[in-house]
Amino acid sequence: MKKLLLVMLSVLTGFVLVACGSKSDTAEDKWSTYEKEKTITIGFDNTFVPMGYKDKDGKNVGFDIDLATAVFEEYGIKVKWQPINWDLKETELNNGKIDLIWNGYSKTSEREEKVLFTNSYMKNEQVLVTKKSSGITTFAGMKDKVLGAQSGSSGYDTFTANPEVLKDIVKDNDATQYETFTQALIDLKSDRIDGLLIDRVYANYYLQQEGELDQYNIIKSEFEGEDFAVGARKSDKTLVENINKAFNKLYQSGKFQEISNKWFGEDVATDAVKN
Repeated sequence: MKKLLLVMLSVLTGFVLVACGSKSDTAEDKWSTYEKEKTITIGFDNTFVPMGYKDKDGKNVGFDIDLATAVFEEYGIKVKWQPINWDLKETELNNGKIDLIWNGYSKTSEREEKVLFTNSYMKNEQVLVTKKSSGITTFAGMKDKVLGAQSGSSGYDTFTANPEVLKDIVKDNDATQYETFTQALIDLKSDRIDGLLIDRVYANYYLQQEGELDQYNIIKSEFEGEDFAVGARKSDKTLVENINKAFNKLYQSGKFQEISNKWFGEDVATDAVKN
């Protein structure tokens, strides 16, 4: 019996040490580790065009893909891209499965409680997309209509935090939630929902690529604009500082503008990047 108890105690102690070690790994500044291993893992939604997505050839492409690659080239670090469930992004970050959230990630006060943000690098807004055949051209036109949104997105968070704008008038006072915007747009096209709350950059790019821009209304947001930033663990202060430095260096060299023009045909940099 004593031997059995000793074995059980040893096993339990091992579990505790592993758990403590795991927690410690994600509660320290890991910049020296990224430099030593020359790799860093970034979590992203691989359907979020044009920020970061998998193309028809299975390659990860997009504005954020190019920008992150350029940032870490400044430090001789290679990026490993990890597709994640966007609804679990902060969990994946804080349990150590990824080192950064970088994919059109909007900076919000709620998220600031969970992650450490870099400076914002691009502006965004949540727009309402409807079919022109629906006759819905304003947020008010969604009264008693079915709305769609991506689960875990800043758009859905904004929707719930500002009920007077849209939530109070749509059917069931809530939105049908989708894992990806692609799924939501398919349902919008098939009239299973009447409107979709979506990032402006996604809506513009997707509908242009599909050749369907003239069939939809992209209704200007009635919510406040958003800032895209990169999310890190609270302990990774050096990582965030170095990303901010790289943003500025890339802008001064013209590389940031080159990437921006490739994907948007304009310079989308914020003042924080320029200065």
